Amino acid sequence: MTKRIGGTRRKTRHKMAKNIRERGKVSLGKYFQKFNAGERVYLVSEPSIHAGLFHSRFYGKAGTVIGKRGECYEVRINDINKGKVIITHPVHLRRSA
Repeated sequence: MTKRIGGTRRKTRHKMAKNIRERGKVSLGKYFQKFNAGERVYLVSEPSIHAGLFHSRFYGKAGTVIGKRGECYEVRINDINKGKVIITHPVHLRRSA
């Protein structure tokens, strides 16, 4: 049996890349945004910040904030039929409209 090659950012060339007009520093408002329990959010990664980044298979999923753990938030999502809790930094979350 062979060893699996690659890490968590494997095969994410386009998913974890910024648009040419979005490159540069991340705004502090986005970095320090606050969420309340019960708010709906989308998991959209910020590629320039690696801390608190979720696995790429959850990119674009919608979930509900259920709490806070340190600087990060716990987000409950449904992965097919199974409920999962993702712990991620607020810079990787986007509010649902």
